[in-house]
Amino acid sequence: MESVPLSVNDVIDQQPVRSFQVWTIVLCGVVLILDGFDAQTIGFLAPSVSQSLHIPLNTFGPIFSASLVGLMIAAMAAGPIADRWGRRWPVISSTLLFAAFSILTAHASSFRELLIFRFLTGVGLGGAMPNVVAIASEYSPKRLLPLFVAALFAGMPLGGFICGMASSLLIPTLGWRSVFYLGGILPLAIAVLSIAKLPESVRFLSARGIGSDTVARIMAKIAPEIATNPAAFSATVETQRKGSAVKSLFSDGRALGTIFLWIPFFMNLLILYFVVNWLPALLRESGMSVANGVTATALFSLGGIVGSLAEGPLMKLFPASWLLVVEFILCAGLIGALGGTATSLFLVEGLAFLLGLMVTGAQAGINVLAASFYPTAIRSTGLGWALGVGRIGSIVGPLLAGTMLSFGWQPRQLLIAGAVPALIAASTIFLSRFVGGTVDAYRSDTDIVEAV
Repeated sequence: MESVPLSVNDVIDQQPVRSFQVWTIVLCGVVLILDGFDAQTIGFLAPSVSQSLHIPLNTFGPIFSASLVGLMIAAMAAGPIADRWGRRWPVISSTLLFAAFSILTAHASSFRELLIFRFLTGVGLGGAMPNVVAIASEYSPKRLLPLFVAALFAGMPLGGFICGMASSLLIPTLGWRSVFYLGGILPLAIAVLSIAKLPESVRFLSARGIGSDTVARIMAKIAPEIATNPAAFSATVETQRKGSAVKSLFSDGRALGTIFLWIPFFMNLLILYFVVNWLPALLRESGMSVANGVTATALFSLGGIVGSLAEGPLMKLFPASWLLVVEFILCAGLIGALGGTATSLFLVEGLAFLLGLMVTGAQAGINVLAASFYPTAIRSTGLGWALGVGRIGSIVGPLLAGTMLSFGWQPRQLLIAGAVPALIAASTIFLSRFVGGTVDAYRSDTDIVEAV
């Protein structure tokens, strides 16, 4: 009897997870470590750079924001490119770009050069992020997608922690430029490794109906007991979409679902970067030492690692919408509590850890839902635009805090006001259950949607 071709999607979803998939997802996770490393770099190095290049520290605001702006633009632009041409080479080329401009930043000698190089470093990183999340989700079985994708986001706080440790060791001995060299050498090594080891998304190839020989070779590593000839697997060709991939984010009943995803993305990254950029300074203004502020920020990052790793199992146990609502409400309470206990070191450190757990855990959770919400044909676009909107929040948060301080707000008032974005995110997710349209990203049975 002639064997019936098997769907790539069904095989991935039904087979045990192989080492090939695990190492592919791990490689994707390493790229997110770069994001966390880069996000912290300029904050740790700004005082040393200011002194070395004679650039006033109070003029560093645009430099702090430059990489975030580049990341936002690239994330939004790279998604449609990847949904048309594939995910692998955008990841590799973006990582190489990130490496090159991080190394060039080490040679910067003026405000203008720092601004340009930081922007272009962000462009490189922004092009990689949505695509590594897409690749990881497309090599994950549906049943394990929350576990794998949420765990990826442990890389962001881990990268921040590594940056802090590296900076404390390298700056006193080798100077601030050495940290930028390290921030360039690491992605360069990852890019070379990706050229050798990172596969194209097999779900993407199948959905586009291309690369049947490549599909067969990849599937032989995922399901070696199944015949390895190209005819053994059917192409899951999706219906061709009219118009741009961005337009497709708002078609087929997804419009409100997309908007209701974007709002928590915006609010959560606003909170995250508000805390990372301003917590040490606000605690210093409240009477604590600089070392206390750095310790609190490190504990925030440590909590983020734990939160990301825990989010996947929690999403398997509880409905995603209610889990996220609870996390954002707890975020609001913890931020407010920081404002009320800023004179107690023990309480501040404990609250910072718990806040990192909630904020970064929620960030991992909404990325899981975004990866699950969009079909293969527009997944990179959906992730890229959600991350891009979130990056707008990451830019707005620190700038808004600085503006409020210039208007005479006290650190304690500012911390308490930081609870508002978390409450907005919680309210948005709660309301999506009632007005989320025909397709709701927060429904408890969210699965990867594959058009057949």
